[in-house]
Amino acid sequence: MKFFVDTADTSEIKDLAATGLLDGVTTNPSLILKSGRPMREVIEEICALVEGPVSAEVTATEADAMIAEGRKLAGIADNIAIKLPLTLDGLKACRALTDDGHMVNVTLCFSANQALLAAKAGASFISPFIGRLDDVHVDGMELIREIRVIYDNYAFDTEVLAASIRSANHVKDCALAGADVATVPPAVLKGLVKHPLTDKGLEQFLADWAKTGQSIL
Repeated sequence: MKFFVDTADTSEIKDLAATGLLDGVTTNPSLILKSGRPMREVIEEICALVEGPVSAEVTATEADAMIAEGRKLAGIADNIAIKLPLTLDGLKACRALTDDGHMVNVTLCFSANQALLAAKAGASFISPFIGRLDDVHVDGMELIREIRVIYDNYAFDTEVLAASIRSANHVKDCALAGADVATVPPAVLKGLVKHPLTDKGLEQFLADWAKTGQSIL
């Protein structure tokens, strides 16, 4: 499974990119607002830090305006994935921008039927929002499983990009359900490496090594 980080904080992105674990980045207007910086400046910097797809979202709601904004965003860098909402206008824009040869990430997906339409429209990625479904007492992970079955049934190329991830268990369950990508907040991605028994074992090894009085260097 690929890991994208869901942030517009370039210092966090640079730190995670150095691990070799980062395959891409997702942003949205809320994350751009949180950064406190001009959108184009932030996106350009992120695209220079990461070779993989960097999702940048349109703000228009009508298809022709979405297409115009999408083309403008795609001009920032070759690794831009244009982020579009899952509406009829968004799907129309998806088809046009995909036909132009651009990557498109269709976002705010909450049903398998929506995901089917996005794949038909040529989306590169579909972003089902797991956490937000869980918030309204709907099993977000079941949606990932349904989309996986539908896409496999028809050999769609659209990648399942699990979004609105809140915990390490979400990541594990997405991997088990067959998501192609998980986009994860920096704190959650860094937390995946943590386990108390790892910490305890390392502490014991280091204590025993110190007792030997030796040095590797």
